[in-house]
Amino acid sequence: MQAIMETLFDAVYLTTVLTLGILMLLKCKGNKQYRLFGIMAVVLGFGDAFHLIPRAYALCTTGLDNYTSALGIGKFITSVTMTIFYVILYYVWRLRYRVEGKNMITYAVYVLGILRIVLCLFPQNAWTSPDAPLSWGIYRNIPFTILGIVIISLFYRSAKEKQDVLFKHMWLTILISFGFYLPVVLFADAIPMIGMLMMPKTCAYVWTVLIGFHAMRKELS
Repeated sequence: MQAIMETLFDAVYLTTVLTLGILMLLKCKGNKQYRLFGIMAVVLGFGDAFHLIPRAYALCTTGLDNYTSALGIGKFITSVTMTIFYVILYYVWRLRYRVEGKNMITYAVYVLGILRIVLCLFPQNAWTSPDAPLSWGIYRNIPFTILGIVIISLFYRSAKEKQDVLFKHMWLTILISFGFYLPVVLFADAIPMIGMLMMPKTCAYVWTVLIGFHAMRKELS
């Protein structure tokens, strides 16, 4: 039952995110903000596919334990693309709210993003091992979490100041995604059921993309 339900859920998620991203790229009418949002959605779906497709295959065949290497490599790719996703989202913020300057914030976003990716590259992560250390899962997620907090605060303050109804919940989608993601990082190995929190986390990402898609349709129609 888990194999069927999880595979269907992941298939719907990937199809939805990639379809919305491609539609935004095709229908953005040259608008830089929504073109970037479309690219962001495609990066999200494409990166997650590297982990979710092998996982679905493993669940529907001989089990996760027999695909540790493929799942680990997919998780590594997803970790990198998710970092890129948030860096792109930062530039969506700049475009939407016509932000000029703010170089220190830009530097901080790049430093945190690069640090996260560099930490993901360390062999100590043991991506392809069934006994990957929890410590490195924590290390690589420290700059990622800080990056998330930065993006949350930027969208919260800007949407409130500009009374941006279309993007008023963007900060909340990011907060929810991290709220469900971090317990998985910390406790999923000890309590496997905690891994189910990845499903609402995934729904939060769909909500993020839907906000951009609906805003594009309203503003460019």
